[in-house]
Amino acid sequence: MTNTSTIARGGGASPAPGRRRQSSQRPAKASGLPAWVVPYVLLVPGLLVIAALLLYPLFQMVVMSFQKVGLRQIRGVPAEWVGWDNYTQIFDNEIFWSSLRNTVGFAVVTVSLTLILGTAVGTLLNRLSKRMSTFVVVGIMSAWAVPPVAQGVIWRWLFDADAGMINWGLNLLPDWFSRLLFGRADWTGEPWLNDALSTYLVLIITVVWASFPFIAVSVLAGLKGIPAELYEAARVDGSSAWRTFRKITFPLLKPVFAVLTILSIIWNFKVFSQLYVLMNGPTNREAFNLSMFSFAEAFRSPPKMGTGAAIAVVLTLLLLVVTSLYVRQIVKTEEM
Repeated sequence: MTNTSTIARGGGASPAPGRRRQSSQRPAKASGLPAWVVPYVLLVPGLLVIAALLLYPLFQMVVMSFQKVGLRQIRGVPAEWVGWDNYTQIFDNEIFWSSLRNTVGFAVVTVSLTLILGTAVGTLLNRLSKRMSTFVVVGIMSAWAVPPVAQGVIWRWLFDADAGMINWGLNLLPDWFSRLLFGRADWTGEPWLNDALSTYLVLIITVVWASFPFIAVSVLAGLKGIPAELYEAARVDGSSAWRTFRKITFPLLKPVFAVLTILSIIWNFKVFSQLYVLMNGPTNREAFNLSMFSFAEAFRSPPKMGTGAAIAVVLTLLLLVVTSLYVRQIVKTEEM
């Protein structure tokens, strides 16, 4: 009787257990956005920063490359559209082609030396004890931490014709040994930074000295992830050090080498600060690279910022082509 009246009044009846669990496990909505939209919304702040710091200046550079921008435009006169004239001028200029040769040649030599030296040092660090490895890493990373301008100042002083330590050290060599190696014995007053070839020799030393520590530490980090059992098995099989590197280390570190190669190509193609300091400004046109040529055209009197922007666009496109071809080759190799 009581049960019947209670049910009739709508009270006392509890919902089914299964129905209660279902309602309690239903997730509460944090926002009105669909779940697939949330990751894209979170990416918006980063994309806005990239657009403000990278894409907008790049867009302005491309626009300026089709304009005539000089002193009058700096003073407020509207820029004049000249179409492809800036590109025609730089392609007809012999300095552009010599700068392109210097840029590509320097990048090829420096990237190769940096990767070889960095890999060798990284492999050596992997064989040292933990304390000694840490000590060496701190020592070499101090070179990588030196700002580019300071790098140029250091090596410009070392190769100075009158007070440089390089000429002083070469003069300490026995005359017969110096003649055997270099064909000369007296190095007093040798002007290393007056000739384009010797300037790039100093620049290669400067950039490799500052760049190989990053490669070495990156290779060391990759080597720490390779199982030690593989090397033990190689030693048991009597494999030589070079064969072990070629069959085990290099294949497993291919992704690391791929990233390091691309970064090295980008960094070395657009080297500017070190070359500027070594040459004491855009003085020797034979030693220009594309970055220095772009700077000289844009800011040296009379300023031609449109032409400088056109050179910068060509350098950017060249970097995109080189890196895309390299990445494509890496992808093909991985698929095979």
